Parts: sequence; structure tokens; C-alpha cells
Amino acid sequence: QVQLGESGGGLVQAGGSLRLSCVHSGRTFDDYFMGWFRQAPGKEREFVTSISWTGGSTYYADSVKGRFTISRDNAKNTVYLQMNSLKPEDTALYYCAASHQRAYDMTRYRLPNMYDYWGQGTQVTVSS
Repeated sequence: QVQLGESGGGLVQAGGSLRLSCVHSGRTFDDYFMGWFRQAPGKEREFVTSISWTGGSTYYADSVKGRFTISRDNAKNTVYLQMNSLKPEDTALYYCAASHQRAYDMTRYRLPNMYDYWGQGTQVTVSS
């Protein structure tokens, strides 16, 4: 059983930065495609970004492209989300997710049902 633990959330002013971390408890971290999703109150969970097994490919939602950067350190079983130029609309509970599934179409990793394990979430609040 894989467990994911997020950290790094908090309260920040608009224009500020935060870095989220997610530690994966398994011994085969590089077998997992990793993603970050977020959910604001009253809204559905939405895709933010994802990264391939070796970190060679990354994917972003249009709303965060150019501001957020995903990365992973397979030696540390950790995936990171660097968030810059934060906006009030980025306020949400951010979830880390791990997928052990294989898809030829990389756009499928934008779907929550592609992910097998989820963290508890870390709150990000951006004040205006």
C-alpha cells in the first residue's frame, strides 16, 4: 500500500511563491506517474500538473502554465510543485496523486480516475 504525504501549503499574498512537497512511501517510486490536483470549495477537483516516471515529460493546465513547475527526485521518493506568481484563484486544497497505470495517450493523466493513490491534501490560500 502506497501512502502519499503532502507538505508546504500555507497562506501567501498574491504574487508570492510556495513550494509543495509530496513524499511517496513505496519502494518503487519511479514506477509511478505523479500528478498534482486541486479542489476549491464548491468546485470539482481539477488537474494542475503531472510528471512522467523519470521526470522527462511534464504537463500543465493552461491556468498554471508559466507559473508552476513540477519536478521529482526519485532518489528521495519526492515530487515537488513550485508555485510562483500566485493568484487568489489558486486558493484550493492541493492533492498529490500517484498512478501505476500505463496509458499511451498522455492526456489521460489529466483525469483523476487514472490515479491509484492520493494524499490528504495541503491547503494553499492566496490573499489579494
